[in-house]
Amino acid sequence: MSEYVVKMPDVGEGIAEAEIVEWHVNVGDTIAEDQVMVEVMTDKATVELPSPVSGIVTSVGAAVGEILQVGAALIRIDTGNGVVDEVPPAAEPAEEPAVELPPPVAAEEIAEPPVAEARSAERTTAPTAAPAVRQRAATLGIDLAGVTGTGPDGRVTHADLDAQLARSRSASGTNSSTTGDVIDEVPVVGLRRNIAQRMQLAKERIPHFTYVEEIDVTELERLRAKLNEQQGDDQTKLTVLPFLMRAVVVAVRDFPQVNARYDDENGVINRHRSVHLGIAAQTPKGLMVPVVMNADGRDLWDSAAEVARLATAARTNKVTLEELTGSTITITSLGSLGGIVSTPIINYPEVAIVGVNKIATRPVYVDGVLLPRQIMNLSSSFDHRVVDGADAAAFIQRIKTLLETPALLFID
Repeated sequence: MSEYVVKMPDVGEGIAEAEIVEWHVNVGDTIAEDQVMVEVMTDKATVELPSPVSGIVTSVGAAVGEILQVGAALIRIDTGNGVVDEVPPAAEPAEEPAVELPPPVAAEEIAEPPVAEARSAERTTAPTAAPAVRQRAATLGIDLAGVTGTGPDGRVTHADLDAQLARSRSASGTNSSTTGDVIDEVPVVGLRRNIAQRMQLAKERIPHFTYVEEIDVTELERLRAKLNEQQGDDQTKLTVLPFLMRAVVVAVRDFPQVNARYDDENGVINRHRSVHLGIAAQTPKGLMVPVVMNADGRDLWDSAAEVARLATAARTNKVTLEELTGSTITITSLGSLGGIVSTPIINYPEVAIVGVNKIATRPVYVDGVLLPRQIMNLSSSFDHRVVDGADAAAFIQRIKTLLETPALLFID
């Protein structure tokens, strides 16, 4: 058999490892060159990896939910050409480092003491598992020695842990309530795991505080409707979001401390002169934050078109790693489901996030007269290590002024 060993590639930004999200082929399948083999998840995005060759899949290197290091064997393909090769997909073959052999060992030095022999045997018989699987097993209190691995070469997978946990609960009767209710356990893998890890990191590392302000967007909505009337049917229509993006960009000029990333490992605040706006977007697979680069250099329609493009790419899983990287401040919105108030979590390692709540018509006194006005709340969170409360409030008040008097958005 002639095997082609495809290694896990470095998919960008020096990524050291990636999680297997979904296999598109199984052992025994015939695969064509450039056919998608597998989807992997980095700490930024899901990436589809195509096959560099045609042939028959003979083995896969990990199960769904497992993590592979860059350079590890990802998949083996029988090409039928009598050659064994190892390359990462869609990348130049990695140059193997030279291996220096140790000097010869005298015969009397080869024997190990009994304890060492026992430990060596223990290492040989111990089940293999990815670091993430071992960590989860330790958290759950599962002894890997008692788990039968169903992965390649008997490797223990997350699914094996789930099965072991289900057996344990079934034996103890803890998987059902007194009414017979059965609990369905859903493994946390792929983007869902990535979201969970990033949210936990943000809450652990960042002391959040949230500031809520009410915005009268009546005049803004009139202007938006007027501008949309002048647009052709084939042109991007303006939502409130491009106006808010413009307001954030203008307000940042006076409050550069919110347009920053905090390197808390080295105790350095990196203030950015350009505004790269993260736009939190809900997708069928979970939350993503595509980035509108250089938002300070875009007009309303350009911003609207870029947001629409990125949102479509995120929903269809076509967004690239570069499009999910480099934001300096984030806007998040649930649209019509936005409620009255929210407490958004900062997109680590940024120091501020602006949250948009829904627009509602409310009675408001204007110069002593009760009038129906369109009101929207902004619920924004800040890193209190970097942004003082007074500065955060002043920043949001500046945005409020710009949105309530929208002509100011266009005055430099």
